[in-house]
Amino acid sequence: MAVGVAIEGDGKQYNGKITKFVLLSCMMAASGGLIFGYDVGVSGGVSSMDPFLKKFFPGVYRKMKEESDVSNYCKFDSQLLTCFTSSLYIAGLVFSFVAATVTRKYGRKPSIIIGGLSYMIGAAIGGALITFTY
Repeated sequence: MAVGVAIEGDGKQYNGKITKFVLLSCMMAASGGLIFGYDVGVSGGVSSMDPFLKKFFPGVYRKMKEESDVSNYCKFDSQLLTCFTSSLYIAGLVFSFVAATVTRKYGRKPSIIIGGLSYMIGAAIGGALITFTY
């Protein structure tokens, strides 16, 4: 368990200021966590929708409709559905190791820019596919 320790010393040694760049960096980092949490929340909500279950997890859908007396906590008892929901966490774990290697090789700034661009491209593709039908 992490423990906080107070260090006594002269606080005047630090000449840093809260600049617009620092504030913007903190806001971007916070919104990254917010967006990741939102994605996890959306995937959890989608995984309980009937059309999604009918198409991708028909066994879970049949069990959910057949057993109406089962508690809501037990309706979605599927290891595959659980793996789908936790895939965002697994992706975050795997790519945190990749990010460490890339950051050491190319530096933090290019890594952050590439990550932001790839997220922006993914969001643009996702937004464009709203009207896509097959």
